[in-house]
Amino acid sequence: MEFLEKYYYGGWKNCIKLSNGKIELVATTDVGPRIIRFAEVNGKNLFKEFKNQSGLTGGDEWRSYGGIRFWHGPEAFPRCYYPDNFPVEYFWDGKILKLSQETEKTTGIKKEIEVKLDENANHVRMIYRLINNNLWDIELAPWAVSVMDEGTIGIVPQEPFQSWEENFSPVRPLTLWAYTKMRDPRWTWGDKYIVLKQNPKSNSRQKIGVLNSAGWIAGYNNGEIFIKRYGYDPDFEYPDFGCNTEIYTDPDILELETLGPLVILEPGAEIEHVEDLFYFKGNIEPNDDSIDKNLIPLIKETDKFLNQSE
Repeated sequence: MEFLEKYYYGGWKNCIKLSNGKIELVATTDVGPRIIRFAEVNGKNLFKEFKNQSGLTGGDEWRSYGGIRFWHGPEAFPRCYYPDNFPVEYFWDGKILKLSQETEKTTGIKKEIEVKLDENANHVRMIYRLINNNLWDIELAPWAVSVMDEGTIGIVPQEPFQSWEENFSPVRPLTLWAYTKMRDPRWTWGDKYIVLKQNPKSNSRQKIGVLNSAGWIAGYNNGEIFIKRYGYDPDFEYPDFGCNTEIYTDPDILELETLGPLVILEPGAEIEHVEDLFYFKGNIEPNDDSIDKNLIPLIKETDKFLNQSE
């Protein structure tokens, strides 16, 4: 396992690089907590990097930066948009990298991310943690956002199709935002999957949320496949009318977003949200048949990693 401190990347002098010889990650420590790079070794970053924000630190302006960011939902301004423009503490025990942000001054919430890169596989376990450092209870949900590069297509599974004779109950909650246009050509509404294509030439925003009991979402870009696995617990309520999965695009990015349940967090208490990230190579067309043939076998391959101890 390669672990490099004070690694210069994207204009920041104090990044951390992790590599297992197959894939590599870069975490910023001058700002964050944030994973700014996820790629095959020496390959193209699957994440978006906003070049006009590279190397910037400090200030009260919220910046996207790109990469993976960690929020607390539901989305609200200014609560969610606390700027992560300042240094984070980090700890490396030889296996797990822990990134820890100072408690947010305006919310009393502290964010931590733990990163465990598999030594032998294209797999990373991410543990996102919110800690309530207020003197009162707060209601929130952990929210992990992977900001994908231009040209990425996002793939969301629908709940399994059944005939009326098999099941006449509703099973596919779908949340639309005020700016969502279902006839936008970036959407493909299949019988099994929903696909959203990032297009730099489209100047509007699109977003949906779904209840996703299958527990995965994927991104595909030019022969490279990025898969996120995560949980769903039917005993809990989720934000945005019951969404544990959301997907968003604009002219710059495509976001693959996963959410944990809404909870009442007591003072000093914490909540965790776990994602397992995977990298594969392959080719996928934005239709049900191609996804069935070329993506679903990879999803099944990731199953064996999900019950590993943290």
